[in-house]
Amino acid sequence: MNPMPPTDPRPDPQGLHWSLSEPQAGRLVLKLQGRMDATTLNPCWPKAIHTLATTSAQHFLIDASEVTYCDGAGIGMILDLRRTGASRQRSVEIAGLKDEFQQLLDAFHVQDFPLRTQVRRHPVHLPAQVGEAACQLWRDTRAQISYLGELTVTLARACRHPRQVRWGDFWWVAENVGVDALPIVALISFLMGLILAFQASIPMRQFGADIYVADLIGLVILRELGPLMSAIILAGRSGSSFAAEIGTMKVNEEINALTTMGLDPVAFLVVPRVLATLIMMPLLTLFANFMGLVGGAVVFVMNGFPLITYYHEIVNIVDLGDFGGGLLKSFVFGVLVAAIGCLRGLQTRTGASAVGISTTRAVVSGILLIIIADAVFSVVYYALGI
Repeated sequence: MNPMPPTDPRPDPQGLHWSLSEPQAGRLVLKLQGRMDATTLNPCWPKAIHTLATTSAQHFLIDASEVTYCDGAGIGMILDLRRTGASRQRSVEIAGLKDEFQQLLDAFHVQDFPLRTQVRRHPVHLPAQVGEAACQLWRDTRAQISYLGELTVTLARACRHPRQVRWGDFWWVAENVGVDALPIVALISFLMGLILAFQASIPMRQFGADIYVADLIGLVILRELGPLMSAIILAGRSGSSFAAEIGTMKVNEEINALTTMGLDPVAFLVVPRVLATLIMMPLLTLFANFMGLVGGAVVFVMNGFPLITYYHEIVNIVDLGDFGGGLLKSFVFGVLVAAIGCLRGLQTRTGASAVGISTTRAVVSGILLIIIADAVFSVVYYALGI
């Protein structure tokens, strides 16, 4: 026979007095007296559940004939006892409960509150993880190719019929992508030019080639860092915004509503964002180039060179191919960031974390595609001698 847990020996008219009898003839009795509410059940509830789970008695009787008050907490304890008894193949009965409390108890059923069973997670082997990741990558690649084709057709249709474009959204997105991003682009580009000039000045000074810091700044900023940093800022700022906006619409079933009304979500939502980003990205790149050159000029002047020398060095080293090559990158980067941000928004699933997952995927995918595209540009420019 299992030892009985201690019972509460102090009757309290404002609280709950309870006692557990020793099992007799296969039956255990829990006698309750007083109020059964959230403030009085704390000592009784866990001990009653523990006793019911460990006792050898097959019948458990709850004597509630002297219960003066019972709220939802009391009903919850009774249901919990019944649920525990059912899981242990023991019968749980309640006797003497007043009619008003019994009606509240009858409104609930034990089947509606199953016991939580801890599911043991089996370890996933490395080959299975690699295979699952490969399948997911293949599915994602197919979705991107299909989406790219659909977007291309929709953009071509928009060029033929410009009145079908939602120009109100276009100007709003252009302001958000371009004008609102100028402060952060200016700060980061200025600091990148400043840092690059400082880092280049130290080794070049050892060889008496301080003046070539201007050449380095001009080439690196205009060909590489200007468009690249602008695109990364755009991916973190605007690409995530596109994914969050469209993802929220997907969760709220507004995308389904557009489809039901006969409106194409790509033409209605994606095209204005892609067009606005396509126009504003080169302008952001020009601004980033200028601020990067300004940052390099500050360090160049601090090293004792006149500003006119800095100007002539950049004009002599940078040609139209360097300037146009960086500007061409900005067009491609802008389309990639806007398109992938909208795609991740359209791929949003249901759930509390769905929008956050889509936003994260938009930023990661956008930056990854930017780096891949930049690598492709580098190889092509090298092969063409640009």
